[in-house]
Amino acid sequence: MNSIFALSALNLFLSDVRDGLGPFLGVFLQEKSWTPAEIGLVMTIGGLAGMVATVPMGALVDASRAKRAIVVIGSIVVILASVAILLAPQFGVVAVAQALNSIAAAALGPAVAGLTLGLVGPAGFDRQLGRNEAFNHAGNIIAAILAGVLGWWLGLPAVFALMGAMAVGSILSVMAIKRSDIDHDAARGLDDSATEKSAEPWTALLRDRYLMVVALTFGLFHLGNGAMLPLFGQAMVARGAGDPSALTATTVVIAQATMIPMALLAARMAQGGGYRLVLLLALAALPLRGLIAAGSAFWEVPWGVFPVQVLDGVGAGLLGVATPGIVARILAGTGRFNVGLAVVMTAQGIGASLSTTLGGLVAQEFGYAAAFIALGAVAALAGVVYIVGGSPGGEAKSRAPAGAAGTASA
Repeated sequence: MNSIFALSALNLFLSDVRDGLGPFLGVFLQEKSWTPAEIGLVMTIGGLAGMVATVPMGALVDASRAKRAIVVIGSIVVILASVAILLAPQFGVVAVAQALNSIAAAALGPAVAGLTLGLVGPAGFDRQLGRNEAFNHAGNIIAAILAGVLGWWLGLPAVFALMGAMAVGSILSVMAIKRSDIDHDAARGLDDSATEKSAEPWTALLRDRYLMVVALTFGLFHLGNGAMLPLFGQAMVARGAGDPSALTATTVVIAQATMIPMALLAARMAQGGGYRLVLLLALAALPLRGLIAAGSAFWEVPWGVFPVQVLDGVGAGLLGVATPGIVARILAGTGRFNVGLAVVMTAQGIGASLSTTLGGLVAQEFGYAAAFIALGAVAALAGVVYIVGGSPGGEAKSRAPAGAAGTASA
């Protein structure tokens, strides 16, 4: 099997594994009589554990030549943790399982990004990112449809079995990537003339202004975005809008179907002029989504799911490509691409993990409509930070010698 084809297959199968149970977890726990605040808290605990692990996992991917093994081990951990949730949905078990899920996901993201950069190099990275995300979202659609059908027919536990099957597919796919096709120096962002010893100290990346602006922007975006889909599914279930599995699957399918063309568009835009416009469009979509979701929840508009999830697809589809793409451009030549990506992912993880607690508490105290407005306002703040911070887009870069981070120019 061609390694690029295997990479695409990996993104297809790994889509359902990397996110664990995703929005189905909230619905599953809600059926077990958990409150919105309890659901939000357990998701936050898991997210914070993943946050702590993200930078070390990025450093591991940079240093390791066993990136395929990292994907295999991470996939197995996610499945075992999810089975534990199914068998023992008590707070302590779910909290530990979510922590393990998040730690595994912290390794899977940089590993796939590193494999991609190592296979296609910087010149083909933007284009391949678009393909990766398109296959990723296609996998999410397939998994969501199957999960909805199986959940309606056999109950939510069938979703766990589906995850196991997708995990087997991801393991077979990553093992089909030929070891000899991976350039491990390119995979960590080193130039052709550089060596591993010339890589910048990863701590120096914390002084890179543009990387920090991007990290803060993405962190705020995910603070507003992380809880919106789970809360929207819970809001529909709370008012008895239909079968929980089918409703959750519908929200996922609509969003993921929109993300496919958005991912391809983001890659095309980046090749032509960098990521600035891509990020601005993504940041603008979330506040509008929050307002529509609030109106739908307040007036119980049944068709509100469509514009809400289309806008989810716009934001997430664009950012899915932009996140590794802009980091690769900002940190080109440092040899610390995966650590830099991990720094940004840590900020995202902080935002996403706190989002579920924020959204859950607001929803419990003031209702779901108020929660959507609050989350949308946070996303608007992300846009302000990005613009005030200089709107780095990665159009061009120049770096001082190793160890002098902070000189990147967008």
